[in-house]
Amino acid sequence: MIEPVIWRDNQLFIIDQTLLPGECREIPLDTAEGVWEAIRSLRVRGAPAIGVCAAHGAVVALREKAPDSAERAQRVLSNAVEYLATARPTAVNLFWALGRMKRVAEANPSLGPAELEGALLAEARAIYEEEKACCKAIGDNGAELLHDGDGVITHCNTGPLATGAYGTALAVALRAHERGVQVRVYADETRPLLQGARLTTWECMQAGVPVTLLCDNAAAHLMGQGKVHIAITGADRIAANGDTANKIGTYSLALAAAAHNVPFYVAAPFSTFDLAVPTGDGIPIEERDASEVTHGFGAPTAPDGVDVYNPAFDITPARLIAGIITERGILRPPYGEAIQALHPGAAASAAGAGS
Repeated sequence: MIEPVIWRDNQLFIIDQTLLPGECREIPLDTAEGVWEAIRSLRVRGAPAIGVCAAHGAVVALREKAPDSAERAQRVLSNAVEYLATARPTAVNLFWALGRMKRVAEANPSLGPAELEGALLAEARAIYEEEKACCKAIGDNGAELLHDGDGVITHCNTGPLATGAYGTALAVALRAHERGVQVRVYADETRPLLQGARLTTWECMQAGVPVTLLCDNAAAHLMGQGKVHIAITGADRIAANGDTANKIGTYSLALAAAAHNVPFYVAAPFSTFDLAVPTGDGIPIEERDASEVTHGFGAPTAPDGVDVYNPAFDITPARLIAGIITERGILRPPYGEAIQALHPGAAASAAGAGS
């Protein structure tokens, strides 16, 4: 199984996803700044993998600063959590994982630096193991939706590279394939950084799952030809009412699916739900550098000086989502009630949020 975040020989490594599919290279991360840059530059990406990397990054930061007292260790950890949280604004798993690391430190204020590092590493490893088990459960739950001959369209990258195990949306197809269900994945290329073209197709080919790559703007045409039976994407943050933030272009795919009566599903762990945000209007949308659009992978593709709009994510309204596949089962509308039933802490956030 592909692992995007690796703790080996007491050191943090990641697969540098910016080099795929041409090269699969592990790089070490031994400073907090290095972890921050890896998340920001998409060397590691995908909401669950970002959270796992950041959790280990807190351990890296403590080791880097080498505090000489319990009090200073607490301060180093607090500063590291605050700093790493600025790497990217949309994926809630980043804040969720760092919050867990902070709570471990706060619960152990008298631990010396070495003991605190051990406690933090144990928590980071637990987060990773939980994510892997969670992804397998998501895949198993979603695989029940697929049948022989189904065409499954997805957007961006939601496989092992994004999570550390089977993935989220792609896990559904991977687990169905392992069960002997004959499916074909249709992977949107996912402009401007081509995560679908570079990563999802690579993962499918590694697993032996039939896959077809298409330009993002070919998805509706493909649906019109009757080749797509279900659409499944991941999520970087889900509001209490089911509105979902995911890679830019997801909303367009959901609209195309609705127009062609193709059920549109979201697959995500419960750590991706942000119960403090009532609707998608409250989810911050990261905007990235214009060069990603004007100089894709180095080559100029637009005139110098042109104005560029480059949001990394968009919001798919809950009304377009047929179901949300989680490790605890498949949620159905109305999502405010469904989320509350599986997560009682959602009650206050979901109240009045609709579905």
